[in-house]
Amino acid sequence: MKKEISAGGVVYRQIGDDFQILLIEDRYRKLAFAKGRMEAGETIEQAALREIKEETNIDGKIIQPLIINYYQFEHTEHGQVEKETHYYLVEALSGELKAQTEEIRGVKWHGAADVWAEHNLNGYENNRGILRMALEILGFLGEEDEMNV
Repeated sequence: MKKEISAGGVVYRQIGDDFQILLIEDRYRKLAFAKGRMEAGETIEQAALREIKEETNIDGKIIQPLIINYYQFEHTEHGQVEKETHYYLVEALSGELKAQTEEIRGVKWHGAADVWAEHNLNGYENNRGILRMALEILGFLGEEDEMNV
């Protein structure tokens, strides 16, 4: 079975006491995180940072790993493919926000206080745990929020 490895992350920036989370709008008009396939000769971490840069024009620094998702899907050419996607918490360092329109529809910063509700309205259910983990690390979700998220 063919194996495919992808990487990306939850990108954040801090402005004063506030945090913002970067979400892409994919070609299906859903909110998601920048990610993509690892290329030959690069590490998983390098792939995550490269994909974020390519899709959003933001340079970042990995703060810590978040989660690895494993699943299988049927590819038209290769048949059954085993997919492994690594997600990281990534701090934005520089770059002017610009979407890679060949692959995604748009990219936007969302206030950390509102991103959970926005993602629940129009994000992928399998990304909620990743976003929750990032928000907990950044101090926006705690045990008292469990019933709300």
